[in-house]
Amino acid sequence: MEILKFIILLIIAGMCVSLGLIKSNKFNLRVIDLMELKKALNLILTRIRYTYEPLPELFFEVSKNVNPNISEMFINAKTKMDKNIIAGEAWELAVDESSNNFSKEDINIIKGLSKLLGQTDLEGQVSQINLTLKLLEEQIVQANQEKIKNTKLYRTLGATIGLAILIIFI
Repeated sequence: MEILKFIILLIIAGMCVSLGLIKSNKFNLRVIDLMELKKALNLILTRIRYTYEPLPELFFEVSKNVNPNISEMFINAKTKMDKNIIAGEAWELAVDESSNNFSKEDINIIKGLSKLLGQTDLEGQVSQINLTLKLLEEQIVQANQEKIKNTKLYRTLGATIGLAILIIFI
């Protein structure tokens, strides 16, 4: 009976440590997603300036060069534009439906891109993308600071709670 109790306590402690690691990993994933989105917007900026591709084709091409979380957003927006939804609205819907690790503030910044997307001339779209890139850069700095602070906190907290449970019930 003691062995079973000890095994159950070890499993509970292991789960606490795992939950701490999972929570701490979300901060790292947010930084990665923001950097990938920045990379995608830089690609769009370059392609808009030099190739004059339509937005649906541009989104499809960019989706091939980024990680799956960000790629899903661009493919979803392209699909919606193919169904005759205007670019700005398609982008907002795609951002809402995507599975990513962004904070609410990140999402608001990303949705801000939709204001002029497909509705203005080339320079208007370029300036909106540049503004979004600048705001994303600030979010990346903030996300890195949060990652540094909270990653260690959640790892330690998970391990501490797991050990505390183990000690209490032994």
